[in-house]
Amino acid sequence: MSNMPPLGRVDDAPPPFRRAVESLRATAVRPEISVEAMPAPKRLAPHAVALSARVGGEEDDIALGRLIVLYDPEGTRGWPGPFRAVAYVSAEVEPEIAADPLLGQVAWSWLTDALESCGAEHRALSGTVTRATTEGFAAKADEPVSTELELRASWSPEGDDLSGHMAAWCALLSAASGLPPADVADITARRGPGSD
Repeated sequence: MSNMPPLGRVDDAPPPFRRAVESLRATAVRPEISVEAMPAPKRLAPHAVALSARVGGEEDDIALGRLIVLYDPEGTRGWPGPFRAVAYVSAEVEPEIAADPLLGQVAWSWLTDALESCGAEHRALSGTVTRATTEGFAAKADEPVSTELELRASWSPEGDDLSGHMAAWCALLSAASGLPPADVADITARRGPGSD
């Protein structure tokens, strides 16, 4: 179930950051989610690692995401702890779902529920949920209206075992893309002829 890429060289980083990166690597990832290492921002913290993910559909991506883990052992960033996780998830949603005034609250609950269910202890959670509608005009008038949901959040993980935080980010991606929970089997794949 894990398809984690190498996350870059961290041999010269402090031991807590190395342990954190190793815990990210060790986290199982659903086969529907493709994860890749990406360049980490250099100015946000002395040490950082970044991942990108996509949940693929038949023709294109259903959801996209990024997870950045920042580490400042000197505590100069003002976070309540040396680590800060920054997460981003984007997914297209159906127009009737996009029109629901509670969509923002529901999407935020995907994150808070994922953090809780994955045992990702944290402090100072903050973030936003945005929905953007795209309409085509003139030469693009025939393109269907689409609505995209974006969730951006950050929090300070407790400790250097970030496996729960990685699992929570994957659970958030799964919820945003409409995947069933990982422990629920897809019974449609097992149905044979005449089993209606």
